[in-house]
This record gives sequence, structure tokens and C-alpha cells, in this order.
Amino acid sequence: MSPLTIFQKTVDPAVSGAVPGTGDSPPGGLAGDGPGQQPAFAAGVEPEAICALDTIQQQMERLEQGTRRLAVQLRLELQPEWLWAALTDYANLHRFIPNLSRSHLLWRRGNRVGLDQVGTQQFCGLQFSAQVELELEELREDGELRFRMVKGDFRRFEGIWRVDRDQRSTRLLYILTVQGKPGMPIGLIEQRLQQDLACNLRGVQQEAMRRFLAVGTPSRH
Repeated sequence: MSPLTIFQKTVDPAVSGAVPGTGDSPPGGLAGDGPGQQPAFAAGVEPEAICALDTIQQQMERLEQGTRRLAVQLRLELQPEWLWAALTDYANLHRFIPNLSRSHLLWRRGNRVGLDQVGTQQFCGLQFSAQVELELEELREDGELRFRMVKGDFRRFEGIWRVDRDQRSTRLLYILTVQGKPGMPIGLIEQRLQQDLACNLRGVQQEAMRRFLAVGTPSRH
């Protein structure tokens, strides 16, 4: 396997137009991971050491054969139930997740769900889209929503949404492993993913907050 390259980036809340938080997290707070491991902040590292409240932090691993593993997390005060309700509103995800132009619920079998999704991007003034059919597994007790591509415009597209809470705050974590098909400009995909994942978390956060303010009681799926 080729050497593993890891970089870390803290994203200021103002980048995506979100509610201002406490500022950037301290630099250099993340440990390196080996191939096939989750990013350090996905493994229970003390939150204050790695991510200030309402600040997004990212990691990326460059794996062999053009594969990228990206992780992004956000710590916030909102209760986990509100985030889970937003994440599992599958038919309406495209209404609040940027660059997701379609999200269609295909089927549901117990805690497994089939989705058809289309993402749209602008590159150099041209519009590109990618379609994936996903199978998701809802592990509500663990606060995990696991997904993998059944078919679509990538060789590999899989990951986890995770919502958990400690005594201090709630964490929203998104881990994505993606591998483009031959001919896909991996550098361009990498750049866009780094920008989009932070916006995705902000979209979920803002939708969850909207529901909290409007309803007062989260719906459970």
C-alpha cells in the first residue's frame, strides 16, 4: 500500500454562513491514523483537545488507487434526537443538504433503507452530476447511520453518519470513503469534497435547529 498522507483543517463557521461559534479549534490537535483505521477524532479523543463547540474540523487520508477517506465533525449543544430526525428524513435531504439535488426513498425493510440520490456541482462554469443508489443501515441505539453504494457513478462510495453525546456536548460525525471511476479527476473531486462535507454538516445542523425551534419535540424514526 502506498504511504498514507493525512492533513487536518479547521473550518471557520462563517465559511458556510452558519451561526458563529466559539472560533477555530487549536491547531495540531489530531493524531495520525494507520491504513484502514478511523480518524483520531472518530475514536473517542477528548473533544476539547480537538474541536471547539460549533467549529467544524476535518481530516483526509489519501489511500491507494485514488481512494480518499474523509472525516468531518461538528460539536454542538443540540440534542442528538434532532440531528437523527433530520438525517433520517430521506425524502427531504435534498432540501437542506447543499449540492444534493435529489433524494428518493426506494424501499424500507426493517432498519435498512434504499435511497436514490443525485449530487450536482459546478466545475469551471460547467455543471456535473453524479448518481448513487445507496443501502443504509440504521443503528439507532449506537447513533450510527451506515451507508454503502449499491450502484452508481463511483467505484466506491461508503461511510457513516454518527450522532453521540457526552456530558459536555453532542457530536455529529461524517466519515466518507470514496473512489472515483477511471478518468475521474481525483484532485478536483478531493478539493470539492473537502468544501462540501463541511457544508453538509452545517445543513443538517441548521435543519435540526429549525425543527427544534418550530416544533419543540423531535420525531423519532
